[in-house]
Amino acid sequence: MDFNSFFQVFYQNLLDTSILEIIAVVFGLLSVWYAKKANILVYPTGIISVLIYVSICYDAKLYADMGINAFYFAMSVYGWIMWSLKTGKPGHKHERPITFSSRKDNFISIAFFFFSMVVIMFLLKYFKADDADYWATNVPYIDTFTTAIFIVGMWLMAMKKVENWIYWIVGDVISVPLYFYKGLVFTSFQFLVFLIIAVMGYIEWRKKARLYVETA
Repeated sequence: MDFNSFFQVFYQNLLDTSILEIIAVVFGLLSVWYAKKANILVYPTGIISVLIYVSICYDAKLYADMGINAFYFAMSVYGWIMWSLKTGKPGHKHERPITFSSRKDNFISIAFFFFSMVVIMFLLKYFKADDADYWATNVPYIDTFTTAIFIVGMWLMAMKKVENWIYWIVGDVISVPLYFYKGLVFTSFQFLVFLIIAVMGYIEWRKKARLYVETA
């Protein structure tokens, strides 16, 4: 695809995008930006985005995708609660600090990743069993892989672990060409922006985690 063709497809995707979807994308971008800044607004903005996508997927009869976004909503509520809770001894409560994952955290993350893959694949088999064209490609397996990565990333973000950004970065790197291949150039571009912010977020959170270690 040359530059002119890319621009034409991108422009057509913009024309085909509903106002509701544009709002979801804007709040999704805001959510990632607030995540980079370790601002609790990451969760209310993210919740607005995923709830809109639940509605969009329901109207499009994409029930598996709707279920995944509903799970994102639940994880966002969980993260909001975790970030709101104060930690430390009575009288010395403070916000949950940004820290590096322990060996135990990494083990749980990997186990959670594989568990998520199994559950997602089961859901896809159930909801899209009759979609021969869908299963004729590698897309369902890549979809499963990236979704599982994002789920673990959300859990680690709720725990304010630096490594959450590594999962987001890997998922975004895969999602950019995946959605481009699907012909969703606008969404592909969105994930490219997510990728840039995720790299920035990883650098910023790593600095804050190191500072916390030095001052703790």
